[in-house]
Amino acid sequence: MRRLVSAALALFGAFLTPALAQQPQRSECLAMANAAPRAMPVAFRPAAGTAEVEITYAGHSTYFIDTPGGLRIATDYSGAYQVGRLPDVVTMNRAHSPHYSLFPDKRIPHVLHGWSEDGKPAIVSERISDTFIRNVTTDIRRYFGDDAGTDMIRDGNSIFIFEVAGLCIGHLGHLHHKLDDSHFAQIGRLDIVMVPIDGTYTMSLDGVSDITKRLRASVVLPMHRFATPLDDFMHRIGQQFEIDRRSGRSFRMSRDALPPKPTVIILDGV
Repeated sequence: MRRLVSAALALFGAFLTPALAQQPQRSECLAMANAAPRAMPVAFRPAAGTAEVEITYAGHSTYFIDTPGGLRIATDYSGAYQVGRLPDVVTMNRAHSPHYSLFPDKRIPHVLHGWSEDGKPAIVSERISDTFIRNVTTDIRRYFGDDAGTDMIRDGNSIFIFEVAGLCIGHLGHLHHKLDDSHFAQIGRLDIVMVPIDGTYTMSLDGVSDITKRLRASVVLPMHRFATPLDDFMHRIGQQFEIDRRSGRSFRMSRDALPPKPTVIILDGV
């Protein structure tokens, strides 16, 4: 009898395991964004020693994210902007060459594209080490060499979101258009957001400023800046955002250390 029960359980497990593997990963950022606000006792104090991530600006639209578990992630990775050791995970956008590479270093174990080759939206939903990585697809403008057709390639790029150490970190990528309610719903809550502020090659400064204000992340990290005066960006996003200029290219952040007022952190080289 015991053997029959064991065999039945093993057979059930064989069918159950693939089914579980196909289930979508859970996003804590979306769960918190959709949950009703909870009251927090006034006397509550977060525990000391909260895990931190380290964020380093490498250049253009590439930030390196080093997680408490030792994972190293690089955003919009082309290989041209390198800081220290090779990343373990790279995300890419197809807008143009500084944002991707079709021939990344073979020692990088995880290469995540923000586009799909079959015309369908790319789907990224992976837990790698201590980080859950997902994407929200956006459209991109056509460039020379693209097939003739509409002005925009639907779902040709992605916003990437990294959930680690209780933080929700978003990278808007080479964004070419305003986001609608469905985009914001898929993004959910962000604590840190990386925003292109060139005002030309991606989208207008007014447009990206509106997105920044609506996301209202605790930390805003400009990128893809070129010659854009920071005062222009700060003027558009309004007085509800502080500005924090730092001499280094890296900083560390934990969930408990998020600034009480939304803050634009300017790292050396941005």
